[in-house]
Amino acid sequence: MSPWNHWYHLTAHTYGSWLRGDPRGWRARHHREHVDGDYKHPPPSGKYAALYEYSKSLMKRDPVRIERDLLQFVLDMVVQRLLSRDNDVDIASQDPIHFHGLVRCYKHNPRIELGTAKQYATAQLKAHGFAVGLDLEIGQGIWGKGSHPEPITSSRHFLKTHDYIHDHFRRGALIWEPAPFPEMPEVSLIL
Repeated sequence: MSPWNHWYHLTAHTYGSWLRGDPRGWRARHHREHVDGDYKHPPPSGKYAALYEYSKSLMKRDPVRIERDLLQFVLDMVVQRLLSRDNDVDIASQDPIHFHGLVRCYKHNPRIELGTAKQYATAQLKAHGFAVGLDLEIGQGIWGKGSHPEPITSSRHFLKTHDYIHDHFRRGALIWEPAPFPEMPEVSLIL
């Protein structure tokens, strides 16, 4: 499906924040398995408990949770990288475990663009010495693997996605929106 005006809803989660068998609901890669429920309608309690425990046992380190004082830095770095690669960002949000962005990708490669932005944010955390508090070792990042960009299908879908991302503010997320154009001073013409 071709996105409306090149817009995508991009999402990213921190490492270990959303695992197979998660009681909040989950999806198998490429929907290879049928899974009851989703985050809006979770599966029956305990249905995937064994799979969830197994998924946690496979983790090589603790889940990453971005501290409140680093949220703005991480959000700014992700957005800065997206913008520097000739993408437009309408709105973005970051909370301790996930990122949302409404991004125009002219090259239609949203996974690559978000992946590059995730790598950049992690590299900047390390470069500024903030990775110490996250206990990151060489080769480790703050993000989980992959992403699932959703193409925006219409202007209505665009507005609903914008509102959905903006609503994350009420849940404690930080929001990034482009600065409005400054007011133009009135100019008097001399004829």
